[in-house]
Amino acid sequence: MDDFEAIRQQFPILQQEIHGHPLVYLDSAATSQKPEAVIDAESTFYRTINAGVHRGAHELAARSTMAFEEARGKIARLVNADADEGEEEIVFTAGATASLNLLATAFGNASLGQGGEAAKRFALHPGDEIVVSKAEHHSVLLPFQELAQRTGATLKYFDLDDEGRVLADSASEVITERCRIVAITHVGNTTGAITDIAPIVRRAHEVGAIVVLDACQSVPHLAVDFHALDVDFAAWSAHKMYGPTGVGFLYGKRELLEALPPASFGGSMVELAFMDKPAQYMAPPARFEAGTQPVAQIVAAGVAADWLMGIGMKRIEAHEATITRELLKLGDVEGVRILGPRSEEGRIGTVAFEVEGVHPHDVGQFIDAQGIAIRVGHHCAQPVHRHFGVYASNRASSAVYNSPREAQALVEVVGGVRGFFRVK
Repeated sequence: MDDFEAIRQQFPILQQEIHGHPLVYLDSAATSQKPEAVIDAESTFYRTINAGVHRGAHELAARSTMAFEEARGKIARLVNADADEGEEEIVFTAGATASLNLLATAFGNASLGQGGEAAKRFALHPGDEIVVSKAEHHSVLLPFQELAQRTGATLKYFDLDDEGRVLADSASEVITERCRIVAITHVGNTTGAITDIAPIVRRAHEVGAIVVLDACQSVPHLAVDFHALDVDFAAWSAHKMYGPTGVGFLYGKRELLEALPPASFGGSMVELAFMDKPAQYMAPPARFEAGTQPVAQIVAAGVAADWLMGIGMKRIEAHEATITRELLKLGDVEGVRILGPRSEEGRIGTVAFEVEGVHPHDVGQFIDAQGIAIRVGHHCAQPVHRHFGVYASNRASSAVYNSPREAQALVEVVGGVRGFFRVK
């Protein structure tokens, strides 16, 4: 048994049959499966130390708080963020969508004058520009589109090349002196294409703009270093990196988090509250973590980060490249078009495709009948589908627990789709 076959054995859900076939799970871009270590961590927390964090003086509260903050440190190490007390750069949220909405709301609050002098750097005014791309997930596009509408800013976007890659070399034209925010995907959730971030970050900082990175599809698959990338903020979710649902992360450069006004309000984020004057809010990350956090899930997410680092992200990259190579053979099947790069270079093992003459939902059901799980639809990324001239597609997305053999099985099944539906 090789190392990655042993890793697969750590996932209980994969040890079953679907429709009489061994389960092949190729929908990890939507949500990844969870290893036993993560499942056990959540259960153990509830069995042994369940208590509120940063409140209460009893022993369980202390243990719970320690586990909570240790998880923050593990998440920070995964992406090379600062984790020392007073220098923390990781905020816990309810998901990547929540992280991105937190930022858009906080920028909007700054535009209304909240946060004082320090927050003025985030304020938007009529005529300012926000830049996204056609490749964005709706969780990036919509919060910043709404922010533009609320503040009078203009929404602009990077176009894509024929393979769906963000045209990063147009940064000097797209990002003008009026640009205040660039919100961009690190890896396309439909195309699997890795964005060339460097020229975008460089140009954005030349004009004083803030860079927000959607790292949902990169953190689980690539060795990511936010300090090296020099992005200002980044968002991603636990459930795509083998952790629980209901947990997300917001990375921010410490000096920016300290200047950013809060976006939600309640317990545990306020230093002093008064009846007759404004409250004084806590320093980050607490300022952005109002209310009761999903502590058990956060602790388990820290275990997921540890688990990934234990395998090694470079090893994961190399293993998943062998699967990508096989998935790209979908493009060799008659009547099948890949919506994304055909080369292994500069992409991950997320491959969207269309089958000529067969509706994607029919394709998905045919594949599911063979025990293979893939995604069907527009993948919350309608503009990129319009770029390819379609409204929906099928998407296979790999993870560390997949094998080249499973990718080959998918290609073989897809090869029978048009014959089954009698498409000529």
